[in-house]
Amino acid sequence: MDKYNPAKIESKWQKKWEKEGLYKTPSKSSKNKFYILDMFPYPSAEGLHVGHFKGYTATDVIARYLRMKGYNVLHPMGWDAFGLPAENYAIRTGVHPAISTKRNITRIREQMVKAGFSYDWSKELNTTDPAYYRWTQWIFLKMYESGLAYEAKAPINFCPSCKTGLANEEVVNGRCERCGTRVYKKEIRQWILKITAYAERLLRDLEGLDWPAAIVEMQKNWIGRSVGAEIEFIIHNSKFRIRVFTTRPDTLFGATFMVLAPEHPLIWQLKDKIANWNAVEKYVVAAKQKNDLERQESKIKSGIKLEGVYAINPVNNSKIPIYVADYVLASYGTGAIMAVPAHDERDFEFAKKFKLPIVQVIKTPNKPQGVASFPPRRWNAIDTSGLTTAYEGEGVLVNSGQFSGLLSEIAKRQIIKFLENKKLGKKAISYRLRDWIFSRQRYWGEPIPILHCAKCGLVPLREKDLPLKLPDVKKYQPTGTGESPLAAISDWVNTTCWKCGGPAKRETNTMPQWAGSCWYYIAYVVRSNSKFTLQQAQGDAEQSRSIKMQNAKLLDYWLPVDWYVGGAEHAVLHLLYARFWHKFLYDLGVVTTREPFTKLRNVGLVLGPNGKRMSKSRGNVVTPDEIIEKYGADTLRLYECFMGPFDQIIAWDPASVEGVWRFLGRVWNLAIKARETKVTKATKETKDLGIAINKLTKKVEEDILAMKFNTAVAAMMEFLNFAKKSNRVNSNIMKQFVLLIVPFAPHVTEELWVKLGGKYSVHSQSWPKTIKDLTESLEKTIVVQVNGRLRDKINILGQVKDVELKDKVLKLEKVKKHLNGKKVKSVIIVPGRLVNIVTSQ
Repeated sequence: MDKYNPAKIESKWQKKWEKEGLYKTPSKSSKNKFYILDMFPYPSAEGLHVGHFKGYTATDVIARYLRMKGYNVLHPMGWDAFGLPAENYAIRTGVHPAISTKRNITRIREQMVKAGFSYDWSKELNTTDPAYYRWTQWIFLKMYESGLAYEAKAPINFCPSCKTGLANEEVVNGRCERCGTRVYKKEIRQWILKITAYAERLLRDLEGLDWPAAIVEMQKNWIGRSVGAEIEFIIHNSKFRIRVFTTRPDTLFGATFMVLAPEHPLIWQLKDKIANWNAVEKYVVAAKQKNDLERQESKIKSGIKLEGVYAINPVNNSKIPIYVADYVLASYGTGAIMAVPAHDERDFEFAKKFKLPIVQVIKTPNKPQGVASFPPRRWNAIDTSGLTTAYEGEGVLVNSGQFSGLLSEIAKRQIIKFLENKKLGKKAISYRLRDWIFSRQRYWGEPIPILHCAKCGLVPLREKDLPLKLPDVKKYQPTGTGESPLAAISDWVNTTCWKCGGPAKRETNTMPQWAGSCWYYIAYVVRSNSKFTLQQAQGDAEQSRSIKMQNAKLLDYWLPVDWYVGGAEHAVLHLLYARFWHKFLYDLGVVTTREPFTKLRNVGLVLGPNGKRMSKSRGNVVTPDEIIEKYGADTLRLYECFMGPFDQIIAWDPASVEGVWRFLGRVWNLAIKARETKVTKATKETKDLGIAINKLTKKVEEDILAMKFNTAVAAMMEFLNFAKKSNRVNSNIMKQFVLLIVPFAPHVTEELWVKLGGKYSVHSQSWPKTIKDLTESLEKTIVVQVNGRLRDKINILGQVKDVELKDKVLKLEKVKKHLNGKKVKSVIIVPGRLVNIVTSQ
């Protein structure tokens, strides 16, 4: 008997599939499309471990299944190759990032090919390819033209290890998301994208997406929509005003002081009026050295009063002091707050420390109506000595002038109207989301296509000058000065302004690692002959028109991505940025869908065999290479599916890998045996096999679509155990079983299909059709009643005509006994459930 030899059969079929372009997506098709996509990896130097392959195996199972179901499937792969990970590796090893990245890509591609993933490699892309990032630069220029890309000098998160600025989203618990170093604030020149212009749409369009609820909630929280009021406090004896946003205008009468963030520009504008300027300046400088997390979570509230400067509370005209305190952040709201210590815990603590007035203006109502529970009283007549904590809930206003006695919700509306009449406030919506810090002071990234001209100012490159290529350099280490290493390359930096012909300098900051991944799913669609085209070409008008129309048809056909799979760690960063860019491209008319990814699923982490996260330092990394070498790719793939629920954290179990390999060996042996088995007569045994294989077909199909791969594999194992007990497993039964395993184990099934007499390729076959009798009904238990009373039960296999069912029921001994010669008046049949025989009394 032939023996299962994965090393022999897997390389054979992989070469044949590649030679024949078996998985190349047709450019034109009348079939329904299905676009399934992995979040593409950055090319790690060590290659990928088995944890990465859990997600890639899942999408490949789905892609193969959908092809068998008759869909035109787009399943591409590429490389997110710009950015900090690749550059940090190059700095650590002394190998230029262009060289190390290329080498790493080759390594990972080989791993994926050996695993038998059915990617359309003709669509492969690399974000460092100038033909690709030409269009990343083009999108940036379009954003610049639309006013969404702007330059500014402002405090940003700075990582002293990576020596670059970071967006808020890249800072986790006060540390660099990439290297874990504690960040601090630094003021440097930077490029920023106005993602806040899309805040409402980014929030609204989450509705209707088939995404995990936790991811949707994280996006909502990050966008952070709040409804309230924007209020202006006039600075006493000054032309300046302090603008604040609050969700609680009903507490305005309780505002007894103001607080500015240390970065607030008003502090410097009021410099000449601040009597204790030297002390204030010293505090501001010290506060800027702390990161946002330290400032927000510090239990010891610090601050300093701006002596000689006061604000006017717009509802009662009282003069209130102004403080600078580091617990207020410039990056949230307006960078200033009205402090209401009786109704905000942070303000309460600050007021206690600095002995500031604490005035209660909201109380819980004593009466259900809550109206006029507390007669109006002057705020300074309230005894606050008994307050031990802030009351942050809503209720009835007290000590609030004409608004006393009103419930909070009513008071909010009336106070806003009062402020509008005084032109000191209005209803407003605020977002937690901040504009995206888009530039990096690093080398390995897309050059920003902007010139700095002494005469013309900022000058965007012309489209015909794209791509602006990244120069080849020997020194690419970050400077940490606020400038990229590109600034030192004078022959690249110094250029000519195309507008005036005078001297100009190129922008030396580069784009962040997220830029290339914002639109890569579109690039797969428009890729042709190693080129990407998002707009009509220059030159011949007829050619331009045809290119534009061709791309429009392709994008309309393929977008949005139907099923997107990747790690939950991208819940905010990549997904938010990609949605932003997609909406901008929608506004340009490049795409016709509002959202890029219809369905999203997250892959659970795979831990090492010791139950800890895989890492070289822990010595617990398991590579796909070692599993494939020992057991074959099909065992690797099948175990990745079998190891546990797709979205949960699972530890790698070498013993279970061995068990999966033995299972494939048993499948092989049963298939070889089935070739010689001749079954000429139907028996109960063959009928049972038919029922079992149909049950399995339905089960596997449902489980693939639900991403319950582990239970699908478990069901296949159960069927094998059942089938092995029979001597009636013929080639027809075995061929259907093989087809069910195809998405999971493509190599062994290709080999067995041929051995069972099937026509090459098994991957061009249709998914098995289940016999309706054996899947919808299979074996049903029918309740039998006589005049509404239970008398018997009967098991029915498949769908049975009413006439046949009536005949079977009337022949039952228990039924005949209870009929006792009575005349049958009618037989009521509830399909699949019961038969009720009604007799004449």
